Amino acid sequence: MGLLDSGATVNVLPYEVGIELGAQWEEQKATIPLSGNLGRQLAMPYFVMATVGNYEPIRLAFAWVNSPNMPLILGQTNFFMEFDVHFYRSRLEFEVEPKS
Repeated sequence: MGLLDSGATVNVLPYEVGIELGAQWEEQKATIPLSGNLGRQLAMPYFVMATVGNYEPIRLAFAWVNSPNMPLILGQTNFFMEFDVHFYRSRLEFEVEPKS
């Protein structure tokens, strides 16, 4: 399960999901500084090809966080750069489509 967060600066990949995708924490060399609630978490850049809905696969950039029980978060960099998201608050719904 993941969160779509228009207030999140970056996409966040939970540690466990990165491991399931075959990532090796010890082989990562670069770090990403995080802020807010994640400010104390160590994070590494991680890129994946992802399919959202029935759309063509895209490359998503994540801050892979070495912290248990972290949710997957889709944020401004780069989910909201690749997709237009329409929120319908009165209906408690949202719609995602590739950027126009």
